[in-house]
Amino acid sequence: MELKRSRLLVAAMRGGGGKTVISLGLAAAWKRSSGLRVSAFKKGPDFIDSGWLSAASGGPCYNLDPFLMTPEQIVRSFAVRSAGSDISLIEGNRGIHDGVDPQGSYSTAELAKLLACPVVLVVDASKVTRTAAAMVMGCQKLDETVNIAAVILNQVAGKRHETVLRQSIEQFCHIPVLGVVPRQTRNFFPERHLGLVPAEEAEDVLEAVLAAADLMGRCLDLGALREVADSASPLACPVPSGPAGALDAARGVRIGIIRDSAFQFYYPENLEALEAHGASLVWISSLEKAPVPEIDALYIGGGFPETHLEKLTANKIFRDSIRSAVESGLPVYAECGGLMFLCRGIQTGDGVFPMVGVFPFDVTLGSKPQGHGYTIMRCVGVNPFFPVGSVLRGHEFHYSGISGSIDPGSFPFVFKLEKGHGAVAGWDGLCYKNVLASYSHLHAGGDQTWARSLVEAAISFKRLKTTTSVDSGRDILRPESWSLPAVY
Repeated sequence: MELKRSRLLVAAMRGGGGKTVISLGLAAAWKRSSGLRVSAFKKGPDFIDSGWLSAASGGPCYNLDPFLMTPEQIVRSFAVRSAGSDISLIEGNRGIHDGVDPQGSYSTAELAKLLACPVVLVVDASKVTRTAAAMVMGCQKLDETVNIAAVILNQVAGKRHETVLRQSIEQFCHIPVLGVVPRQTRNFFPERHLGLVPAEEAEDVLEAVLAAADLMGRCLDLGALREVADSASPLACPVPSGPAGALDAARGVRIGIIRDSAFQFYYPENLEALEAHGASLVWISSLEKAPVPEIDALYIGGGFPETHLEKLTANKIFRDSIRSAVESGLPVYAECGGLMFLCRGIQTGDGVFPMVGVFPFDVTLGSKPQGHGYTIMRCVGVNPFFPVGSVLRGHEFHYSGISGSIDPGSFPFVFKLEKGHGAVAGWDGLCYKNVLASYSHLHAGGDQTWARSLVEAAISFKRLKTTTSVDSGRDILRPESWSLPAVY
């Protein structure tokens, strides 16, 4: 079938070129000034930019990742999640042609072609004039099947600078300049080691979004950009399938999600997939001084526990309740920051801060990324969620790692990495009882087994609770190989 959907992809020459602020400002300006219903998407595995795009568009921002998802999965996800909106805005990542190899595999340009999507190219004009036209022309010529339809100039010094830039690009590249953003003296979007501060942690999210909307409303031709989006060719796509069938036994199953300013990295697709399989989601805060509620499984996503160390350490009642639930066989799936939280402690220059203590070692924060990029993991050990021999694709970005020198043979690592770094070089996936923790983030839009497996584990645990008295010696699985250390 073919769909006629208004859509625009915002790309740039490089990472840090300004496309995120322009994208979220454009989405918010369209929504506010024109009353458009905007569907927001982020190319790649990014959580932080997606959070800001969600705040700007007023709805979930979904990830479209050619490495984690097949072309069919991407097109279907876009078709389903853009339905009901007036316009879709997709923010690219890195430079438009940047991929994992010289052919640009999995690049923003490849996504634009897959979705038959016109591209507006953000050009950082700092200290350049006519050469900007050469850079735009190079992007055009490198792959002429990519529809680069317009340019937005960023970091423009003044009117004379704008004139030379605009005339050069329009004369030699034959595409219009539809926005000119001047150099800014105020930054509404503070940054730190992983990029922008997440919207969940920012103090003035609404103020920042409105400021970006005001700026883009003044600096961009919103009407002309909408016309470019409206010019998108009909999109050939498979018939959108319905949601995954709910498991009959999942009725009443409760899966806890720790979601607060310390743990906020969750793909909306992952949460929707759990619900599609019949689970009810229970929102939990790691910062509230209360034990974990009655649940049948727990999902701890990534985030920044390192910016909340004192609060997490002070909340001993919550940490102890998780540890006790783990001993009772509670299925727990944790990613990145969740792995850090389940370790014995997090070590910084200020000392070691006690965490849950499921895994008997500390993690140390470094000054450089310990793992950054896509991962390919082969499951080599028994665990609660994935069959031995399965191959998973994920993404990691972490500044922490296990303290000291660790022999992979001394711990039950579940995943052997064919690509990526992991918890220790080449290994990831720590398993104790029904807990599995990994530095890799998985995306349910590409992985068809994860959500169902977590719900099935929750069903088993609920059934066990209701049919017998659960004790620490009876588990759904038994991948144990160490005794728990003394808790702090």
